[in-house]
Amino acid sequence: MYLFTVNSFVLLLLFFVSSCKVTKSVRTKKAQPVVKQQEQMKITTVQISPPKKTLSTDEKVYNYLRVFGPIAQREMSTYKIPASITLAQGLLESGFGEGRLAVEGNNHFGIKCHRGWEGKRIYHDDDENGECFRVYQDAGESYRDHSLFLTGRDRYAFLFWLGKKDYRSWARGLKKAGYATDPKYPAKLIRLIERFDLAKYDEKKAVVLAVKERPSRQKNTVFYVVKKGDTLYSIARNLAVDVKRLKQLNKLKDNTIYLGQELILPKK
Repeated sequence: MYLFTVNSFVLLLLFFVSSCKVTKSVRTKKAQPVVKQQEQMKITTVQISPPKKTLSTDEKVYNYLRVFGPIAQREMSTYKIPASITLAQGLLESGFGEGRLAVEGNNHFGIKCHRGWEGKRIYHDDDENGECFRVYQDAGESYRDHSLFLTGRDRYAFLFWLGKKDYRSWARGLKKAGYATDPKYPAKLIRLIERFDLAKYDEKKAVVLAVKERPSRQKNTVFYVVKKGDTLYSIARNLAVDVKRLKQLNKLKDNTIYLGQELILPKK
């Protein structure tokens, strides 16, 4: 009986050891990592527009004078303000037509609201933060208001005793009358006038823009081809045509025109 017990114990011991090895091998076996298939990368093509050509100062001035030169001359004919002075002020105050007041408010002379102004307004930092400036429907209106501004205030009256070609005295006189606070304002105007020969606008007659005639269903219809820098107001002023009539004939809903557009002109 003792022998049977010993043998039985040995068998049980061997079975237990064997079971432990199997269990240990199962527990320590590492699972193989699952390799996921790499996702295909999506590629987005971005079309980059070529940079716009940056105009030189001379090109900016040329484009500006082409539009506003004749307007300044017409203002000179009516209000006796030298066209050279008007153009120099317009160029300087408007940043060659690219300043915020000029672009958003058609204000080329930095004329502030002042008392009595009932039109639209734009607020811009100048001598002080958030100052009120006038907004015009068209840049040509800004030129007319500039003429009225100078002729309608007593402090500028002495300027009109100066010679029409004395742009130097006009430039200094504007500063003296308080048009601008910048002490270098007269020098800046004179520099612009002499660099770009603006004095020639004080002598030449108003430039009449060319028109062309072409066959049409309407007999003897005259067309004007819109050129770079033209505005509806400048075309109307230079051709002595009423803006409203021009818009009626061409069925324009607003003052928007585009390069190369042919505008029908009223018969005369």
